[in-house]
Amino acid sequence: MGRRLIFWTLTASIMAAVITAMATVLGSNGLTVAEAGMLALFALNTPWVVIGFLNALIGLIVIHGSRDPVGAVLPVERPQGDEPITERTAIVMPVYNEVAERVFRHLQAVVQTLDETDQADAFDIFLLSDTQVPEIAAEEEARFQRWRAEDPRPERLHYRRRIDNAGHKTGNLREFCDSWGDHFTHMVVLDADSVMSGEAIVRLVRYMQKNPTLGILQSLPVGLPTASAFARIFQFGMRHGMRAYATGGAWWQGDEGPYWGHNAILRLAAYRDHCGLPRLPGKPPLGGEILSHDQVEAVLMRRAGYEVRVLPVEGGSFEENPPTLPDYLKRDLRWCQGNMQYLKLLHLPGIRPLGRLQLVLAILMYVAAPLWLGFLILGFSQAVIGALMPSAAAATSAVAIATPELAIGLFLVMISMTLAPVLFGVADVLLDRDKRRTYGGGAAVVGGTAAQIAFSVLLGPVLSVAHSIFIIGLFFGRTARWDAQVRDGHRISVRQAAAGLWPQTLAGIAIVATLATVAPSVLPWAVPICSGLLLSIPFACVTSSPAFGRWLQGIRLCATPEERQPPPEVRMLGLCTGAADVVSAAPEPHPVAEPVAVRVSSS
Repeated sequence: MGRRLIFWTLTASIMAAVITAMATVLGSNGLTVAEAGMLALFALNTPWVVIGFLNALIGLIVIHGSRDPVGAVLPVERPQGDEPITERTAIVMPVYNEVAERVFRHLQAVVQTLDETDQADAFDIFLLSDTQVPEIAAEEEARFQRWRAEDPRPERLHYRRRIDNAGHKTGNLREFCDSWGDHFTHMVVLDADSVMSGEAIVRLVRYMQKNPTLGILQSLPVGLPTASAFARIFQFGMRHGMRAYATGGAWWQGDEGPYWGHNAILRLAAYRDHCGLPRLPGKPPLGGEILSHDQVEAVLMRRAGYEVRVLPVEGGSFEENPPTLPDYLKRDLRWCQGNMQYLKLLHLPGIRPLGRLQLVLAILMYVAAPLWLGFLILGFSQAVIGALMPSAAAATSAVAIATPELAIGLFLVMISMTLAPVLFGVADVLLDRDKRRTYGGGAAVVGGTAAQIAFSVLLGPVLSVAHSIFIIGLFFGRTARWDAQVRDGHRISVRQAAAGLWPQTLAGIAIVATLATVAPSVLPWAVPICSGLLLSIPFACVTSSPAFGRWLQGIRLCATPEERQPPPEVRMLGLCTGAADVVSAAPEPHPVAEPVAVRVSSS
């Protein structure tokens, strides 16, 4: 409780300071209606920025200021590391229309490394298929039979395919729990793009054995090595940001942490008995079945009296990220729809205050985009009105003259807080000689960070427009397309990129044309935003280019430790050796701004 009090005191203090500063900047000459609207939007968006900043700052302090960082954020009984596994665990991978070769490659890597731990007898492996394409289903079955024929312990391998994929991923897991729940104490959930080493899985099980009140223990997955330019730059920043962010969040959230739906271990009976999802009132997209199930299950697990915690340590837990911008947007909009459904769960009976807050933060993750975009639109409109109306122009000038230092300072503070998770994660590496070496030295870390920040500057406005359009569409019945994800690299053509990114391009042209005509002095301030919008189509094409990806690999830009020194589970996948990073032309256009059909993927 003391940690949460400290955290929220700091959060409230920083929020009050920056909101007061913004009120001073906007209200130096009196607040207009538009300026009052800007202040309101800024205030609503500030919690998300400040919480992210404090999570990362606390995480960096804990990592480098504590003798035992893991113990500081995971204050439970810690296993010694040599205890025998006495409780049975099911390793489950739900799949839906996935590439069978990839699925089995990942699962077999898990099993091979598990066999090396001498604890493999305590585990069974389940491939839970919801595949609806007959050809893919036939390949799954054929590969599974070959695997069983070759495995020294075939009785531990299980394959089940549902003809009717009712409930989608959660329904798939629910059926497994109903059928097999009495046979296992724990369940490790993997997505189709997940890989975990046997050592990492055994570590999670040992924690669960030592701590019977643990309901969910979430590992910290990092991106697998990839030849995709988009994925490698994205996950380089994501990795640094998540390490400090997750550590700081675990410090104050304690036993009410997050669950990300995969690469985690769950107490099976507790999950089965207490984590059934309610059906939301109303029709899709916001009613019906809950699509983003993971955080709701964490809240329900805590409501039942079990702890939900994070083990924020890198090692042996991996996932793949979308290989192109259109694929990333497609996944992101699915998550957006699922998180927006949480609006109907905020009054769920019996959940704890922090659990309710976790749902609010999940909503803010996507609401932040339209809030930020609305703030900018009102700001630009003020500049345009000021240029067209001399009296308004005089008022605007008075504001600028009265508080230029404060305005610039506030701008720098907000940018710094927004970038803090990545910057503090990078600082963590630079402050540790051993970590620096795994990345190829400080220069390699700084170079990759510079590339990732430039990447984020271009990506941010694209996501903001996409999220804003999509959220507005949700309230008019528009939905995301929930199909199996494209996980292999492929080239995006100009036509494919334009099919989904024309709204961003059109918005960029409109902003530049308007400001250049009526308020050219404002145009330099709009460059970071307009650049991302105007370059969205070439950005999507270039970051999907096989040649660009190979060039980045060749110079080791944004290379992760697993690319430089692959652990056994990564070597088994053949990543970054040409065996698995197949790049081809995309088979069909990728419309990403306004998807219209619904299909729920299992991963």
